[in-house]
Amino acid sequence: MTNLLEVQHLEKSFGEHQVLKDINLQVEPGEVLSIIGSSGSGKSTLLRCINLLEQPTSGTINFHGDNILATKFDVATYRAKVGMVFQSFNLFNNLNVLQNCVVGQTTVLHRNVIAARKTALEQLAKVGMTPYVNAKPAQLSGGQMQRVGIARAVSMNPEILLFDEPTSALDPEMVDDVLDSMRALAHTGLTMILVTHEMAFARDISDHVVFMDLGVIAEEGTAEEIFSHPQEARTQEFLKRYLNRV
Repeated sequence: MTNLLEVQHLEKSFGEHQVLKDINLQVEPGEVLSIIGSSGSGKSTLLRCINLLEQPTSGTINFHGDNILATKFDVATYRAKVGMVFQSFNLFNNLNVLQNCVVGQTTVLHRNVIAARKTALEQLAKVGMTPYVNAKPAQLSGGQMQRVGIARAVSMNPEILLFDEPTSALDPEMVDDVLDSMRALAHTGLTMILVTHEMAFARDISDHVVFMDLGVIAEEGTAEEIFSHPQEARTQEFLKRYLNRV
């Protein structure tokens, strides 16, 4: 199977501080990849480089074999195919739930409003947000806002959906609803890359797990390999803190 996304020798520095060091990563179509590691290990920066919110210092990122960092690459088309769910929701406060899920489809994908509304309503139903289609973000809980964020991203029919710690800003009782929505999306054919501290969830949902430490990929493998039989001492120590076992 050819890789949908391939990261080669990726580096990212902020001034003198090197955050990513020689990152090499392959993502297959339909795969669920979890990126785990301590805060400050470079996980979110890697995600932000993949969707070009950050410009890498060096290296290549290939999407369907084309380097997205090349001068003449069509970044707008790429961004339309790579969705993002942020930890801080990033909803438009002046729009209601339905409008939040329609606006990207009509402005970026140039869908007509009727088709966009139909898609938005289908995705909002999947995350249990149908009763709130007319609510503004300020009227919603954090968990509800995040489920709208997921519906909005999926409404764009992305090939890849990136999740940047989507539950980290939520109260504990809201986390399960969001994880359930993500679980329902997994293995539907959508490629998912998630940065998460929810270790049990990552273990259950992932085809492929990457453990990052100090800006490098310290270990990677299947969920079974990483969570049940980690080889590196750094991985073992990290998982012992989070899973109280290994």
